[in-house]
Amino acid sequence: MTNPRFKRILLKLSGEVLMGEGGLAIDPVVTARVAGEIKDAREAGFELCVVVGGGNIFRGLSAAAKGIERATADYMGMLATVMNALAVQNALEQIGVDTRVQSAIPMQSVCEPFIRRRAERHLEKGRVVIFAAGVGSPFFTTDSGAALRAAEMKCDALFKGTSVDGVYDADPKKVATAKRYETVAYSTVLAQDLKVMDASAIALCRDNNIPIVVFNIREAGNLAAVLQGDGVSTIVQAQGE
Repeated sequence: MTNPRFKRILLKLSGEVLMGEGGLAIDPVVTARVAGEIKDAREAGFELCVVVGGGNIFRGLSAAAKGIERATADYMGMLATVMNALAVQNALEQIGVDTRVQSAIPMQSVCEPFIRRRAERHLEKGRVVIFAAGVGSPFFTTDSGAALRAAEMKCDALFKGTSVDGVYDADPKKVATAKRYETVAYSTVLAQDLKVMDASAIALCRDNNIPIVVFNIREAGNLAAVLQGDGVSTIVQAQGE
Protein backbone atom coordinates (compact mmCIF):
# COMPACT_ATOMS: atom_id res chain seq x y z
CA MET A 1 0.00 0.00 0.00
CA THR A 2 1.26 3.46 -0.87
CA ASN A 3 0.76 6.42 1.41
CA PRO A 4 -2.25 8.49 0.36
CA ARG A 5 -1.37 11.71 -1.45
CA PHE A 6 -4.56 13.49 -0.56
CA LYS A 7 -6.28 14.67 2.62
CA ARG A 8 -9.28 16.76 1.51
CA ILE A 9 -11.11 15.56 -1.56
CA LEU A 10 -14.21 16.43 -3.53
CA LEU A 11 -16.15 13.36 -4.63
CA LYS A 12 -18.17 13.86 -7.82
CA LEU A 13 -20.91 11.31 -8.42
CA SER A 14 -23.22 11.10 -11.39
CA GLY A 15 -26.89 10.96 -10.54
CA GLU A 16 -27.09 7.62 -12.32
CA VAL A 17 -24.94 6.10 -9.55
CA LEU A 18 -28.00 6.28 -7.27
CA MET A 19 -30.22 4.33 -9.67
CA GLY A 20 -31.04 0.67 -9.10
CA GLU A 21 -31.75 -2.09 -11.53
CA GLY A 22 -35.47 -1.78 -10.87
CA GLY A 23 -35.67 1.58 -12.59
CA LEU A 24 -35.98 3.71 -9.46
CA ALA A 25 -34.45 7.16 -9.92
CA ILE A 26 -33.14 7.00 -6.34
CA ASP A 27 -32.76 3.44 -5.10
CA PRO A 28 -32.52 3.41 -1.28
CA VAL A 29 -30.35 0.27 -1.26
CA VAL A 30 -27.88 1.66 -3.79
CA THR A 31 -27.82 5.04 -2.06
CA ALA A 32 -27.11 3.34 1.27
CA ARG A 33 -24.17 1.48 -0.28
CA VAL A 34 -22.73 4.72 -1.66
CA ALA A 35 -23.19 6.32 1.76
CA GLY A 36 -21.28 3.42 3.29
CA GLU A 37 -18.38 4.06 0.89
CA ILE A 38 -18.31 7.71 1.96
CA LYS A 39 -18.44 6.76 5.65
CA ASP A 40 -15.49 4.39 5.24
CA ALA A 41 -13.46 7.14 3.58
CA ARG A 42 -14.27 9.64 6.31
CA GLU A 43 -13.41 7.15 9.05
CA ALA A 44 -10.06 6.59 7.32
CA GLY A 45 -9.28 10.24 8.08
CA PHE A 46 -10.20 11.99 4.84
CA GLU A 47 -12.18 15.22 4.63
CA LEU A 48 -14.94 14.87 2.04
CA CYS A 49 -17.04 17.22 0.00
CA VAL A 50 -19.58 15.65 -2.37
CA VAL A 51 -21.28 16.81 -5.56
CA VAL A 52 -24.03 14.64 -7.07
CA GLY A 53 -25.37 15.16 -10.58
CA GLY A 54 -29.07 15.06 -11.42
CA GLY A 55 -29.21 12.93 -14.54
CA ASN A 56 -31.14 10.13 -12.86
CA ILE A 57 -34.05 12.54 -12.38
CA PHE A 58 -33.73 15.26 -15.03
CA ARG A 59 -31.06 16.14 -17.55
CA GLY A 60 -31.23 19.77 -18.60
CA LEU A 61 -29.31 19.49 -21.87
CA SER A 62 -31.47 16.62 -23.09
CA ALA A 63 -34.64 18.45 -22.14
CA ALA A 64 -33.44 21.58 -23.96
CA ALA A 65 -32.90 19.51 -27.10
CA LYS A 66 -36.55 18.44 -26.89
CA GLY A 67 -37.88 21.98 -26.76
CA ILE A 68 -37.62 23.30 -23.20
CA GLU A 69 -35.81 26.63 -23.10
CA ARG A 70 -32.19 25.92 -22.10
CA ALA A 71 -31.94 28.12 -19.02
CA THR A 72 -35.24 26.77 -17.67
CA ALA A 73 -34.14 23.20 -18.34
CA ASP A 74 -30.84 23.79 -16.54
CA TYR A 75 -32.59 25.22 -13.48
CA MET A 76 -34.83 22.15 -13.41
CA GLY A 77 -31.69 20.00 -13.52
CA MET A 78 -30.23 21.95 -10.59
CA LEU A 79 -33.33 21.16 -8.54
CA ALA A 80 -32.79 17.48 -9.34
CA THR A 81 -29.31 17.69 -7.83
CA VAL A 82 -30.82 19.06 -4.62
CA MET A 83 -33.13 16.05 -4.42
CA ASN A 84 -30.17 13.71 -4.85
CA ALA A 85 -28.14 15.62 -2.26
CA LEU A 86 -30.93 15.27 0.29
CA ALA A 87 -31.18 11.55 -0.46
CA VAL A 88 -27.45 11.05 0.11
CA GLN A 89 -27.59 13.19 3.26
CA ASN A 90 -30.41 11.05 4.61
CA ALA A 91 -28.50 7.84 3.86
CA LEU A 92 -25.36 9.17 5.55
CA GLU A 93 -27.15 10.36 8.65
CA GLN A 94 -28.89 6.99 9.01
CA ILE A 95 -25.45 5.42 9.48
CA GLY A 96 -24.24 8.08 11.88
CA VAL A 97 -22.36 10.47 9.57
CA ASP A 98 -22.91 14.18 10.29
CA THR A 99 -23.73 15.81 6.96
CA ARG A 100 -24.69 19.24 5.66
CA VAL A 101 -26.19 20.11 2.28
CA GLN A 102 -25.37 23.52 0.83
CA SER A 103 -27.19 24.72 -2.27
CA ALA A 104 -26.04 27.32 -4.78
CA ILE A 105 -29.75 28.21 -5.14
CA PRO A 106 -30.98 29.37 -1.70
CA MET A 107 -33.78 27.19 -0.30
CA GLN A 108 -33.53 27.67 3.42
CA SER A 109 -36.40 25.34 4.29
CA VAL A 110 -34.46 22.28 3.17
CA CYS A 111 -30.74 23.08 3.29
CA GLU A 112 -28.09 25.73 3.86
CA PRO A 113 -27.08 28.26 1.21
CA PHE A 114 -23.56 27.83 -0.09
CA ILE A 115 -21.20 29.77 2.17
CA ARG A 116 -17.57 28.83 1.70
CA ARG A 117 -16.35 29.64 5.20
CA ARG A 118 -19.25 27.76 6.77
CA ALA A 119 -18.48 24.76 4.57
CA GLU A 120 -14.85 24.88 5.67
CA ARG A 121 -15.97 24.91 9.31
CA HIS A 122 -18.16 21.86 8.71
CA LEU A 123 -15.19 19.99 7.26
CA GLU A 124 -13.03 20.97 10.23
CA LYS A 125 -15.68 19.46 12.51
CA GLY A 126 -15.57 16.18 10.61
CA ARG A 127 -18.82 16.62 8.72
CA VAL A 128 -19.41 15.63 5.11
CA VAL A 129 -20.56 18.58 3.00
CA ILE A 130 -22.73 17.98 -0.06
CA PHE A 131 -22.85 20.82 -2.58
CA ALA A 132 -26.07 21.00 -4.61
CA ALA A 133 -27.47 23.04 -7.52
CA GLY A 134 -24.22 23.23 -9.46
CA VAL A 135 -22.85 26.75 -9.68
CA GLY A 136 -26.32 28.25 -9.39
CA SER A 137 -26.42 29.44 -13.00
CA PRO A 138 -27.56 27.78 -16.23
CA PHE A 139 -25.19 26.65 -19.01
CA PHE A 140 -22.80 25.03 -16.53
CA THR A 141 -22.68 21.31 -15.77
CA THR A 142 -22.34 19.69 -12.36
CA ASP A 143 -18.81 18.74 -13.48
CA SER A 144 -18.01 22.44 -13.65
CA GLY A 145 -19.72 22.93 -10.30
CA ALA A 146 -17.57 20.16 -8.80
CA ALA A 147 -14.37 21.67 -10.17
CA LEU A 148 -15.34 25.11 -8.86
CA ARG A 149 -16.16 23.82 -5.37
CA ALA A 150 -12.93 21.78 -5.31
CA ALA A 151 -10.97 24.96 -6.03
CA GLU A 152 -12.91 27.04 -3.50
CA MET A 153 -12.52 24.42 -0.76
CA LYS A 154 -8.81 23.98 -1.51
CA CYS A 155 -9.28 20.26 -2.14
CA ASP A 156 -6.21 18.17 -2.83
CA ALA A 157 -8.00 16.24 -5.58
CA LEU A 158 -11.30 15.75 -7.34
CA PHE A 159 -12.41 12.10 -7.33
CA LYS A 160 -14.90 11.23 -10.06
CA GLY A 161 -16.86 8.05 -9.37
CA THR A 162 -18.10 6.44 -12.58
CA SER A 163 -19.11 3.03 -13.91
CA VAL A 164 -15.65 2.40 -15.42
CA ASP A 165 -12.28 2.01 -13.70
CA GLY A 166 -10.46 4.94 -15.27
CA VAL A 167 -9.86 6.92 -18.44
CA TYR A 168 -9.56 5.03 -21.72
CA ASP A 169 -8.53 6.08 -25.22
CA ALA A 170 -11.90 4.74 -26.44
CA ASP A 171 -15.16 3.60 -24.89
CA PRO A 172 -14.23 0.29 -23.18
CA LYS A 173 -17.86 -0.83 -23.35
CA LYS A 174 -17.76 -0.61 -27.16
CA VAL A 175 -14.09 -1.16 -28.04
CA ALA A 176 -12.53 -4.33 -26.63
CA THR A 177 -8.99 -3.08 -27.32
CA ALA A 178 -9.45 0.25 -25.52
CA LYS A 179 -6.36 1.23 -23.52
CA ARG A 180 -6.64 2.47 -19.95
CA TYR A 181 -4.33 5.24 -18.81
CA GLU A 182 -2.61 5.07 -15.42
CA THR A 183 -1.98 8.80 -15.65
CA VAL A 184 -2.86 11.27 -18.38
CA ALA A 185 -2.21 14.98 -18.81
CA TYR A 186 -4.96 17.59 -18.75
CA SER A 187 -3.81 18.69 -22.21
CA THR A 188 -4.24 15.17 -23.60
CA VAL A 189 -7.74 14.87 -22.17
CA LEU A 190 -8.71 18.18 -23.78
CA ALA A 191 -6.96 17.58 -27.09
CA GLN A 192 -8.37 14.08 -27.55
CA ASP A 193 -11.77 14.87 -26.03
CA LEU A 194 -11.54 11.84 -23.73
CA LYS A 195 -14.89 12.55 -22.04
CA VAL A 196 -13.59 12.57 -18.48
CA MET A 197 -15.50 15.75 -17.62
CA ASP A 198 -16.56 18.72 -19.69
CA ALA A 199 -13.80 20.96 -21.03
CA SER A 200 -14.45 23.87 -18.67
CA ALA A 201 -14.17 21.57 -15.63
CA ILE A 202 -10.90 20.07 -16.92
CA ALA A 203 -9.49 23.54 -17.58
CA LEU A 204 -10.48 24.80 -14.13
CA CYS A 205 -8.78 21.83 -12.46
CA ARG A 206 -5.70 22.35 -14.63
CA ASP A 207 -5.49 26.03 -13.82
CA ASN A 208 -5.72 25.28 -10.09
CA ASN A 209 -3.50 22.18 -10.22
CA ILE A 210 -6.23 19.87 -8.88
CA PRO A 211 -5.66 16.24 -9.92
CA ILE A 212 -8.73 14.35 -11.16
CA VAL A 213 -8.93 10.72 -10.06
CA VAL A 214 -11.34 8.61 -12.14
CA PHE A 215 -12.44 5.28 -10.62
CA ASN A 216 -15.33 2.83 -10.49
CA ILE A 217 -17.65 3.80 -7.64
CA ARG A 218 -19.92 0.82 -8.33
CA GLU A 219 -17.29 -1.61 -7.05
CA ALA A 220 -17.76 -2.14 -3.31
CA GLY A 221 -14.94 -0.71 -1.19
CA ASN A 222 -13.25 0.96 -4.13
CA LEU A 223 -13.42 4.56 -2.91
CA ALA A 224 -11.51 3.77 0.28
CA ALA A 225 -9.04 1.60 -1.63
CA VAL A 226 -8.27 4.27 -4.22
CA LEU A 227 -7.95 6.93 -1.53
CA GLN A 228 -5.36 4.77 0.23
CA GLY A 229 -3.38 4.41 -3.00
CA ASP A 230 -4.69 0.93 -3.87
CA GLY A 231 -7.38 -0.02 -6.35
CA VAL A 232 -7.59 0.82 -10.03
CA SER A 233 -7.95 4.39 -11.24
CA THR A 234 -6.61 6.99 -13.64
CA ILE A 235 -5.10 10.27 -12.44
CA VAL A 236 -5.48 13.30 -14.69
CA GLN A 237 -2.76 15.78 -13.77
CA ALA A 238 -0.11 18.13 -15.14
CA GLN A 239 2.25 16.52 -17.59
CA GLY A 240 5.39 15.13 -15.97
CA GLU A 241 4.00 14.74 -12.43
